[in-house]
Amino acid sequence: MQYSKATAISIKSHPDLNEKWIQRIIAEDPSILGLGDLILKDEERIQVHGGRLDLLLQDAESTDRFEVEIQLGRTDESHIIRTIEYWDEEKRRFPQYEHTAVIVAEDITSRFFNVISLFNGVIPLVAIQMNALEVDDVITLTFTKLLDQRTLGLVEEEEEASEVTDRAYWEKRSTPKIVSAVDELVKMIQNIDESLESKYNKFYIGLAKEGVGKTFVHFRPRKNHLGFVARLSRNEALENRIEESGLDVSAYDVKRGRYVISNMKPEDISEHKELLEDLFRAACTEAGF
Repeated sequence: MQYSKATAISIKSHPDLNEKWIQRIIAEDPSILGLGDLILKDEERIQVHGGRLDLLLQDAESTDRFEVEIQLGRTDESHIIRTIEYWDEEKRRFPQYEHTAVIVAEDITSRFFNVISLFNGVIPLVAIQMNALEVDDVITLTFTKLLDQRTLGLVEEEEEASEVTDRAYWEKRSTPKIVSAVDELVKMIQNIDESLESKYNKFYIGLAKEGVGKTFVHFRPRKNHLGFVARLSRNEALENRIEESGLDVSAYDVKRGRYVISNMKPEDISEHKELLEDLFRAACTEAGF
């Protein structure tokens, strides 16, 4: 096996390389950024308030979009601000998508890394450092994710331990009739695994096994209806059945891998019993029950 030493080069200082060259490389194969199976949506996208977004990328199987800005050399204040401004403008124009700001630079300094970190969690932002290497007169690029998007925790995940309530709380917040409907749904799950039981939390009714909370299925009772979430890989056959049933289901949440059923009436349970049992069985199986 032969070995060739790679030489690091500065794209900014190189006489033949420039930002447009980097932009074209990424546009031809967005996967090199390490952000998943992305498709090029637009290049040099004109912004309403001025400026051009270098690249707009979209996930092939979801509504996730990435506003990508490229900078040669070191990051600077103006470039970080511009990246966030473009992200904000696209988010306002197309709120039906999930947007993430991405800054790609040769040198993300510790100072600006700290600044970017302050925004992360409030502004979904990814920082990627690119390096150019020359091997035997061939130039290659590497992309290293230095700061990943930090998704703010979901209520059902963070409040599990500290926000426990009881059945009376939910009967007051909802109604005894709706809470009894939740009992029917939990019974279906107990027919799959009898060790699972209801766990009453402040924001939802979840499940527990031996006192330990399980959130792969959880319920949200309201005054006149209820909804529930089932974490489950996308299942086309099951999805078609849900759509044909007439149940109120949101678009599949690809990012969190779950189905969200809303506005269920107590009478819907008996009408769609077989479908609901199959949905819970699939969710239980994926969760290891």
